[in-house]
Amino acid sequence: MRPHMKIVLAAVLMALITNLAMVAAAPTKHTVKSKTTTTPTKTTPTKKGQTAVILSKTDFCIFLPPKYGGNIAKSEDSAIAYCTKPNLPGAPDAQVLPDGFIVSSHYTVNTQKNYVQITGRINSSKYDLSSGDGGGQYDLRAPVGSKMNGYNSYVQLTEPNIQVFCIRACMNKADCPVNKSTYGCEKVLGGDYS
Repeated sequence: MRPHMKIVLAAVLMALITNLAMVAAAPTKHTVKSKTTTTPTKTTPTKKGQTAVILSKTDFCIFLPPKYGGNIAKSEDSAIAYCTKPNLPGAPDAQVLPDGFIVSSHYTVNTQKNYVQITGRINSSKYDLSSGDGGGQYDLRAPVGSKMNGYNSYVQLTEPNIQVFCIRACMNKADCPVNKSTYGCEKVLGGDYS
């Protein structure tokens, strides 16, 4: 056999071996008939106290750091619901706000845009929030798994440094602006802070 024929034959043989190796390594398909059942899952929060509610000027919840004295912004992923009264309907496992934490609250209902909001003043010392804490925003994305009972969206800002808070629950997500977290309550939601 001539030398160039040996090279061609070796190349063909290598190609065959490579193809056989690829075929052997390829996954095989098996057809198995089975019955698939789907179990519905509930869309419930993953931890306790992640559902808030706004019922009236005196019956509502806001989100706060899970530990007394926590920082608002640093707790954006872990905050939990605290309500003005124990066992508010629609806020399972929520905690109760400390006495005197809410100094004033103003309830607004917008029937045209279908949202409700509470704005007002807080005494941050009642939860040992730092007067130097510039605050932060809570919404559907953070705390993770949080929601506002009866509404599709919500936005809350808490500003311990100036002793104000605001929360709005909306049917239409566009009415709960979540892209202005550094603007503060008065610019984001307006309202009465007396």
